[in-house]
Amino acid sequence: MDPDWKRFLLDAGAEFDGPGVVSFGNPDLESRVATTGDVFCDLSHQGLIVACGADAAAFLHAQLSNDVAGLGPEASRLAAYCDPKGRMLAVLRVFRRGEEFYLRLPRTLVEPTVERLDKFILRSRVTLTDAGETLAGIGVSGPRASEHIAAALGEAPVAVDTVLQRGAVTLIRVPGLHPRFEAYGPTGEMRRFWDALNVHAAPVGTPAWTLLEVLAGLPTVYPETAGRFVPQMANLQLVGGVSFRKGCYPGQEVVARMQYLGTLKRRMVLAHARTDTPPRPGDPLHAPETGRGQDVGAVVDAAPAPDGGYLLLAVVRIASAASGTVRLWDENGPILSLRPLPYPFPDDEKSRTRA
Repeated sequence: MDPDWKRFLLDAGAEFDGPGVVSFGNPDLESRVATTGDVFCDLSHQGLIVACGADAAAFLHAQLSNDVAGLGPEASRLAAYCDPKGRMLAVLRVFRRGEEFYLRLPRTLVEPTVERLDKFILRSRVTLTDAGETLAGIGVSGPRASEHIAAALGEAPVAVDTVLQRGAVTLIRVPGLHPRFEAYGPTGEMRRFWDALNVHAAPVGTPAWTLLEVLAGLPTVYPETAGRFVPQMANLQLVGGVSFRKGCYPGQEVVARMQYLGTLKRRMVLAHARTDTPPRPGDPLHAPETGRGQDVGAVVDAAPAPDGGYLLLAVVRIASAASGTVRLWDENGPILSLRPLPYPFPDDEKSRTRA
């Protein structure tokens, strides 16, 4: 994180824990406001990788699960970076600033992702760099978020996954309970943007923003879950993160076989757990039909719920989810109460048709 940006946030009342802002003084209130009102959030818990060079588009296209070669500056896309077995090592949001391609992912995965991608550059004319010190990020959400952004920058993207460049600031519309956006730019511009938002909206910490990600049904891969899920287990194909028409990438054969020939036995669900203990990515799920020590899934992401307990995304065995008795952690853990996701599950026949 840019030290000047961190000092600015501290002066604004931010309370830090690690790379992200925990809150601005009242995390419980922030979670409640995030689901109903207009809020904005520092995105320092997210990292950025920038890919530069004449072969950047072709290189990323050959490594990721989505079409990067055809990505213009007016759009962004989710994509997975998989191992040869089709298991996701990272879920990224890809967007452009000029001729450069940016990959947004958890800050804790920036270094290992750059190190792994670097091994496959070979003679490609591309360089990969951690851009976390170069650009600051702000998330904005709420019923009037578009209006507030337009007042500050002149215009806001209208459709989900579209991008607008307003001066030095890149604006991305992302899925959400309300209109929701990510903005990236140099520290000076982002300080002015923050001050403009602060007139109309409330600053919130990382947990409140994570809650909005969970409610949107958007999967995140963390170091604890890297290499555990194929994209379909985390519903990535349902949120536009997989192209089944593009060429090869690591794990592509496994992902395609699951789509056309396989039977998906696990998928991601949204659930609520009555507990005061925070669920962590990778925490196991238990069902009575399994033996002791055998899990039926794992937590993908979680955040404090406005009405108490935690809302979480979890990959769970479909048959166990249907039984209604999936528990968090072990046979004595809290029962998960399933909530509807903001997108439908296709039936088995449709899930194997060409996307």
